[in-house]
Order: sequence, then structure tokens, then C-alpha cells
Amino acid sequence: MLLAVLLTVAGTVAATSTAANAASLPGFVLSSTTATLPPELTALATGKRVQYVTTNINGGLITATGLIITPKNNKKNKTVAWAHGTTGLADQCAPSNNLPVFWQEAREAIAELLDRGWTVAAPDYPGLGTPQAHPYLVGASEGRSIIDSVKAARNLDAALTTQYVVDGHSQGGQGALFASQLAPAYDGNLVLRGTSSLAPLSNADFLAPLIPGTPGQGYLVMALYGLQAVDPTFNPNAVLAGPARSRTAVLQSGCLFEILAAYESLTASQLVVGGVVPPSVTNRLRVYANPGQTSPSAPVLIVHGTEDEAVPFFLSDEMLVPQLEEDYNQPVTFVPIEGANHDGAVFESIELVADWIADRFA
Repeated sequence: MLLAVLLTVAGTVAATSTAANAASLPGFVLSSTTATLPPELTALATGKRVQYVTTNINGGLITATGLIITPKNNKKNKTVAWAHGTTGLADQCAPSNNLPVFWQEAREAIAELLDRGWTVAAPDYPGLGTPQAHPYLVGASEGRSIIDSVKAARNLDAALTTQYVVDGHSQGGQGALFASQLAPAYDGNLVLRGTSSLAPLSNADFLAPLIPGTPGQGYLVMALYGLQAVDPTFNPNAVLAGPARSRTAVLQSGCLFEILAAYESLTASQLVVGGVVPPSVTNRLRVYANPGQTSPSAPVLIVHGTEDEAVPFFLSDEMLVPQLEEDYNQPVTFVPIEGANHDGAVFESIELVADWIADRFA
């Protein structure tokens, strides 16, 4: 009898230890609930809102949330990670739990991916829907959560193969490029086939000084708080001028459009002290926000509209793409979309991108 009890206790301890070890692995699914999908997707797929394990930029375990969207028909057991564009900083700005910030371009792009038969992993990014602050535009944070969302999808569905592609827009285009450079050392037994990056932020240290006094000033304010999320020594209030500091409550009360509206009318000197973005910001953005710092393990597609009002076209055309072509050991395809604005580049390249992804899987 005593032996039986001891064996039972030992088995329980071993099982508990195994479960604890599994829960410490990036991609482990902590919870899964049925998700309400946008109406454009409900006929095509079923969705799960998941909370899963990922890591911060220092390798510490944190939680993230997102959607795993599974096609109802023609399922091909491969995964595309969709990395969304900017929604905001606060928890209510997590697309997995707030349909109004599940932007229309994302809905249509994802619908095409589902129609092709691919499961879509759509991370919110750390800090959107979880307790920690959102490291906005910190690419290594976004990239980790993107890759780990694919692992989470496979943990929910054992039929999914190790093959995946990353597809992202704007902030997500930047995050997709970071995921591609992280993948060789971070994605484990996954096999990255390619990275599609639409209107990606790049060369943020060059762009930031051009923003004060323009309608896009809210993006810069969010970026300052994104830096603080990973560097506690950095104080946004030391950079922001008084009128801008007085409006920071909107960062928690609103999402993207409310934030942009709160800051768009300020002059440069009302936004930042002296009207100039200091080196303390640009130096950090160069480290944390600029993609292309190491080479990926799979081909890259860059798509950018020539009339982009949020991320200027020249950042890709004259800076990012030449950098990638020079430094990457993988093919880089650049497709300008003539006359397209920031979101229009997504709408006008939906089939092009899906065809490119199909070629990567093939």
C-alpha cells in the first residue's frame, strides 16, 4: 500500500513538473476561447482567442494574446502569421478583443489568406491585452510574439506543419521583418518560407525628426512610450513639450485615431521641447525600431504605395530596399504600388501577396 501511494505521489510530481516545463516554453497556450470574428471572416473560418507564452527582448517569459483563425474549407495545414498595423497602446486596442480596431485592410488581407486554405495566427503584440506596457515599434518584441503565435497555432492544431510565412502591414510590416531576422535563432523547429512586409516602418531614426509639426505626431508620442517600455531610464516627459504632456491621457483612453486627433494640431515646439527630436530618441530608435540588422533565412517581399501618407515611400524605395539588397543573403522583391496610400497598398496587393506566399509554400 505504501509503495502504491509513493508511486502515485511520484507520478503526480512528475506530471506537474512536465506541465510546468511546458508552460515555460514560448508558444504554450495558457487559455483558448471562442472568438467573435469580423463578419467578413465568419463564413470562411472559425476563431480562437488565445493567451500564450512569449518572451521579452531580454528573453524573459511574458504573456501575449492573439487570434488563431482556421479556415473551414480547403485547409492546407500551413500557417501565415498576420502582423497588424498600429492600433494604439492601451489594452482596449488589442484587435483580438476589439473588432473596431481589426482594421478593414487586415480583414480583407486575412480573408484572402483563409480562402487559400492557410491557418492565420494574428498576434496582438505584448502589452495589448496584457498587463505590461506595449513596446510600440520595438521590433524584437513584435517579432518574438509573431513567431510564438505560430507556435501557439501548432499547439492548438497538431495537423499544422512546421512551415510558415509572416505577412504584416505598417507596424506589422516592421515586426514581420524583425521576425524574419530573429527566425534563424528563435523559431526552433519551425521553417520560415518567406516574409511579406507591406508599407513597413524603417529608418525610424531618420523619420522621427521629420514628424514634429505634421498630422502624424501621435505616432511619435506612442513611439516615445514604446521606448520607455523597454528602457526605464528613458523618460518621454523629458522630450515632450508641455502641451503634448497635457494630452497623454489619451494614450490610455483611446486608440489610434483618437491619439492622432489629440496631437495633430500641435506645432513642432508644442510637441517636443525646442521643436526638435533629440539624439536620446533617435539613437534609441536606431537600435530598437530599425529592421534589417541581421539577415533572415527566407526570401522577403516589400510592398509600398507611392503616395503613402503615414510611412513615406522613399523610406522603402531609397533606403530600406537598398539596405536589404546589400546586406541580406536572401532574395528581396520590391513592388511599388503606384498612387496607393498607406492602407491602399494592402488593398491593391492582396492577390499579389497571396500568390507570392503560395509560391513560397510551393
